[in-house]
Amino acid sequence: MAKLAVLGAGAWGTALAMHISNKHQVSLWARNAGHVSGMRKARANPLYLGDFKFNNKLQVEDDLAAAIDGADLILSVVPTAGFRNILKEINKLKSTRPIIWAHKGLEPQSAKLPHEVALEELGCNQHWGALSGPSFAAELVRGLPTAVTLAANDADFALEAANLIHGNNLRVYNSTDVVGVSVGGAVKNVMAIAAGISDGMGFGNNARAALITRGLAEITRFGVALGAKTETFMGLAGAGDLILTCTGQYSRNREVGLQLASGKALEDVLKGLGHVAEGVNTAREVMRRADSMKIDMPITYEVNQALTHGKSSRDAVMDLLGREQKAETL
Repeated sequence: MAKLAVLGAGAWGTALAMHISNKHQVSLWARNAGHVSGMRKARANPLYLGDFKFNNKLQVEDDLAAAIDGADLILSVVPTAGFRNILKEINKLKSTRPIIWAHKGLEPQSAKLPHEVALEELGCNQHWGALSGPSFAAELVRGLPTAVTLAANDADFALEAANLIHGNNLRVYNSTDVVGVSVGGAVKNVMAIAAGISDGMGFGNNARAALITRGLAEITRFGVALGAKTETFMGLAGAGDLILTCTGQYSRNREVGLQLASGKALEDVLKGLGHVAEGVNTAREVMRRADSMKIDMPITYEVNQALTHGKSSRDAVMDLLGREQKAETL
């Protein structure tokens, strides 16, 4: 039996911790002492995941040093904006344990993907990687079948880490395309906002299918320019995650799009959501990166215009539809 430390007690972090604790010891860490105290008393995370009960192999910590002490693997599920800071804190504790992240997005201001942050903070000698794929916390914790991809900077470590997490209702495939898995997990959230806007405006199934398909082309184009493998985007971390997030009832990013289409202000939408919707920040940061690399990303551009430049949802969609006719390519 191994020990894993899961950092971040939101819905997905908690669901992963509960799943892993079926066969390993798990420390679930959260920064907020009040949140941790509430979880200890309830033996559940009612704030983010209802009343699903923790088993006795899952312990809750607000002390980072205690959480990672003796861990064979650290799993970061903090918001992407806080990833660099948590790596710095781990470094201060002199830990060299391997780290996998399961959050999706780009770092605010720098527009860097998690693997680029990991390379800067951990270097290339430490093992690290990304876990991503079509996965709603509410379904994993209910024992429903789920499949994801774990990509790492070392093939043997990718297999080893995947084996630690794989089991029961969660199937974990291994890969070495950390760039592709990171890009797929990040940019699909932008496409989900677009799909939500389309659905909220009543544009129908044809429009949603077109958005998903062209969204996948856009994600692939961006990823390949950063060094990803094209085939990764045909798998779980690409098409799989994109389809789920654009159509699933638990998708926070799709919900942002739906509410924007109803005329709500973004600030009010996010205030009422209660959870992080990574696509909002990601749209801005992807466009920052895409502009510098001269990558054409029309859907991301229009979503960003609606989110941060005050453009109406209808105008954003109509401008997409009004683009000049062209051959279908990636």
